[in-house]
Amino acid sequence: MRELFNKIGDFLQTPIGAIVGATVLFHGVLLAIGFKYSVVALVVAAIILGINIFAARFLADKLTYFFAQFVLPIHTPKNRQQIYQRVRDFAGDRGPILFVKNGRVIMHEDEAKKKGAGVIVLDSASAVVMQTETQILGAVGPGVHFTKGSERIARDEGVDLRVQWHFIGPLVGDQSILRSESADSSKYAEAQKRRQQTAGQTRDGFEISPTISIKFRVQRPQTKIESESGVVSHYGYNAQAVLNAVTREVMELDDDRSRLEWRYLPASLVANLWREYARKFRLEDLFPAEGVSGLKTIEEMINRRLKRADVVALDDTGLPTGEALPSLEYRQLTERGLEALEIRIHNAALEAPIEEQIVKNWQNEWGKIANREAELLDERENLIETAAHGEAVKYFARLASQKFDNPITPPADAYATLQALIEPVKEALLNESRANKLLESDMKKLDEVWKWLLVGQLDLAAQSETEEA
Repeated sequence: MRELFNKIGDFLQTPIGAIVGATVLFHGVLLAIGFKYSVVALVVAAIILGINIFAARFLADKLTYFFAQFVLPIHTPKNRQQIYQRVRDFAGDRGPILFVKNGRVIMHEDEAKKKGAGVIVLDSASAVVMQTETQILGAVGPGVHFTKGSERIARDEGVDLRVQWHFIGPLVGDQSILRSESADSSKYAEAQKRRQQTAGQTRDGFEISPTISIKFRVQRPQTKIESESGVVSHYGYNAQAVLNAVTREVMELDDDRSRLEWRYLPASLVANLWREYARKFRLEDLFPAEGVSGLKTIEEMINRRLKRADVVALDDTGLPTGEALPSLEYRQLTERGLEALEIRIHNAALEAPIEEQIVKNWQNEWGKIANREAELLDERENLIETAAHGEAVKYFARLASQKFDNPITPPADAYATLQALIEPVKEALLNESRANKLLESDMKKLDEVWKWLLVGQLDLAAQSETEEA
């Protein structure tokens, strides 16, 4: 009986139940006051009840459609119709409601265990792949996606559409931990594990472990397009690339044969390429005192192998063979919807004695290079000084001979000749050497010579007059 009353109560809370309840109450009051119903009255009452029910259903339907548009950020007519149907048919039970932010699936506890129709909201930097128990349905981009009862996110993981950074190899402080005899065992194990990520052997048998940074992303379309929900992502959404990244898995060739997630594939390829190219160089080739280092060459080759379809191969000594070979690593990334942007090799870790020997060799080589450069600078300075002296002599000769250009000028006495030589030199010093500190002493010397010439010229004139007399 209680269940029956509960159902009646639930019915009366609906718009139609309210209309039916009010109609029954109204006609009950009429019967109580003695109103007699005829056939016409009953027909009219039934018609009015039908009109009220139709109007209530129509108005409730339109109001439901209107207010349902504000429940979720929807943009397309298809999504508007779906949210309206979900709100209209909601009876208390629902499927999972999930939010994907920056490729990370966010949910309440036990949310994924719920069965039934649900909804997934993805921000502009996220995408997912949907599947059922038997098939892959496809990729879903930024916006709102309404799920059916059998749908779920493939592998329960999202895809971050932003540029990704991945670092492999030892950290800056790992060298001190690995060389310390009193290091904590857990920290030592972690540092050793990071070192092994990029540990490689050179051609002459030395082990080297660099830190390598990998910058990559999911492939983007040439022009930004709308997702299934009508959202244009700033990061670019490529449905096929997202689908390939999630579904085309790679198996690691270890004892467990574990699955390698798409975000770790570029790092795995880079580590293998590093070991491949490190075997082609000697240790001294990787750290030369001058010229292009082997590390730089390896870095360029790794970038080419991940970015180009065909790459010129290197022989066993690290020299180009001139033969262009297809890049397997580039094809692997492309087939899985990924693209590499930049790979950088940073601080390479070596064993302490080897590192000390390399530093010592650098110091010796740099000393030789510095001495050679000093000798070259001295030689260049001497050449410049000799050339400048020659130019100065030529300039002085041209300057001092300005008043001797006329070949038909009658010969003058020795004092007049010296005056013709000194006068342009003195004028040039006054015009061109105003900021020179030696000007004052030079001008004093020229003035003394000039006075001596004047006195000598006067004495010569006096002597000529005496002889004439």
